[in-house]
Amino acid sequence: MANLHNLHYAEGSRKRVKRIGRGQGSGHGGTSTRGHKGEGARSGTHYRPWFEGGQMPLIRRVPKFGFHSPFRTEYQVVNVAAIEKLVAGGKLKDGKITPDVLYMAGAVSKKSAPIKILGEGDMKTKLEVSAHAFSKSAVEKIEGAGGKAITISLAKS
Repeated sequence: MANLHNLHYAEGSRKRVKRIGRGQGSGHGGTSTRGHKGEGARSGTHYRPWFEGGQMPLIRRVPKFGFHSPFRTEYQVVNVAAIEKLVAGGKLKDGKITPDVLYMAGAVSKKSAPIKILGEGDMKTKLEVSAHAFSKSAVEKIEGAGGKAITISLAKS
């Protein structure tokens, strides 16, 4: 049983400190692990963290491919099932759903980012949903329940 008087650190959990420049008997005397001559042996050395000793750097060895558009719009996605769940939970009272309502209900995390409604799940409630984008299946499910899917332009939000 472990009591305060017989507690010990786990085997191998504490490593001895490398004491540099404390004589030849320490194993780290002489050049003090700095090698012989050169910039690294002197004080005030400044090797950049990414410098690889003159060999071809990793960033230049790795092949580069693909294209990332700087104009890509990153949507916050909300499924039809999530909207239905919010309605069932009483978080969405009237039949109109806007990005602000979704933000206040906690369905999306960012107020300013555009929202896209996806069609995963079923829609039973008649709702007027306003969002920046809709998938085809989401529009079908919203209109199939008797509601409306209103697309907001990205410039207004």
